[in-house]
Amino acid sequence: MTLSLEAEAARLRLPPGFQVKAFDSVGSTNDEAKALSRSGAPEGTIVWARRQNNGRGRRGRAWTSPEGNLYSTTILRPGLPPAEAAQISFVAALAIAETAESVLPDPGGVRCKWPNDVLVRDRKLSGILLESEPTPDGNVAWVVLGVGINLRHFPPTADYGATSLIAEGAPPMGPGALLEVYAEHLASWYGRWRAHGFAPVRDAWLSRAKGLGGPILVRLADRTIPGTFADLDSDGVLLLDPTDGGPRQRIAAGDVFFAPPSAS
Repeated sequence: MTLSLEAEAARLRLPPGFQVKAFDSVGSTNDEAKALSRSGAPEGTIVWARRQNNGRGRRGRAWTSPEGNLYSTTILRPGLPPAEAAQISFVAALAIAETAESVLPDPGGVRCKWPNDVLVRDRKLSGILLESEPTPDGNVAWVVLGVGINLRHFPPTADYGATSLIAEGAPPMGPGALLEVYAEHLASWYGRWRAHGFAPVRDAWLSRAKGLGGPILVRLADRTIPGTFADLDSDGVLLLDPTDGGPRQRIAAGDVFFAPPSAS
């Protein structure tokens, strides 16, 4: 007999301070988490769904959400200004990367792609979506950290390929088992970030960074800039040395490509 997701969630082994609210189907785990955040749900509440009917990624892009993958959103309350709270995307990327490394036969193929993707053998494994709400004092009241990890299925993408953990050789497992692993790594990295700031997160992320020191294209809203991925600054901003020899650029938001993107 197949357990309801709520019954399965009750059996999960999660880190201290984490608890799950499970749904067989939702529009978006982020939307559910935002509603819970506004009603006072504590930090560490995870919204987990078997499927999403209206999943989304960065910039409102649709996130394909068939049953069999992991769709979760974690409520966090760091009490920081928005610029610092945005560092949570790097915390999440490391948690996903370590989750993948722990279940794959070749952990060396896992890389982080700026700003918030995790790749396996240059193919997209996951997506991250942060949303927050401000307080009158300028800090965030809460952050909802939405994460989708391709466990069994992956969609075609126009810009670069996608993959799943099972396709890359991970042992058979369900989304619940994967959520347990991810939550452990998230708790670890979130705790380190709160205790020690962004520096250890930045160092660990750079050690897995795809394209660091090499040529990239950065696509902005109004132009595309070719250059060299020089570094990541103390705020998580990408530092780009333009190919035309112009001054170093600080890129706070954009899409990175490692080869000319296909026309679409």
